[in-house]
Amino acid sequence: MQVAVVTFDGFNELDSFIASALINRCRNAGLEAFITTPTPVITSMNGVEVTGQRPMEFVTEAGVVLIGSGVKTRDVVADDRLISRLRLDPSRQLIGAQCSGALVLARLGLLDGMPACTDMKSRPYVEACDVTVLDAPFHAEGNIATAGGCLASQYLATWVISRALGEDAARDVIGYAAPVGEKQETVERALRAVDAGELSLR
Repeated sequence: MQVAVVTFDGFNELDSFIASALINRCRNAGLEAFITTPTPVITSMNGVEVTGQRPMEFVTEAGVVLIGSGVKTRDVVADDRLISRLRLDPSRQLIGAQCSGALVLARLGLLDGMPACTDMKSRPYVEACDVTVLDAPFHAEGNIATAGGCLASQYLATWVISRALGEDAARDVIGYAAPVGEKQETVERALRAVDAGELSLR
């Protein structure tokens, strides 16, 4: 299964890189993430230039689409041409958003009647879209998930890996990346966050 990690100009490195790096530890099992960008080269909020691995149109063929955040997300959702390139289908795709990426899901109409997680700075803008913001790091309903806080990107990755390959695969990946001496608690925290957020799957 291919994963499009949608990454816009002004992106937050933690959001896109943590999720893609964790997911790509599953390449041998057939799960692979690609930094997906609207232009060939984009620049992060901290001035890091990145060459996209896939163009934006890749989102239509990916089995999973994760939308990262950044300092220009409000410009993104105001750009009709750019938004029109995000043709997503939650009936056949897993779709997740990190922090201000929730604004993109709201703009696409994918959060209608569904609460979301986001970061504190993005919260008032997400709420202005008539979306209830939860005081939680992760929430999922069916094939749509949101995460709030940069380091919550590990929960989006855990969700994707668990849904695609099973909980054991997620345990292996998070356990490998966990700080030394904190493996068990890190793994359990990630799985607990995802389990608590997947209300519709209980």
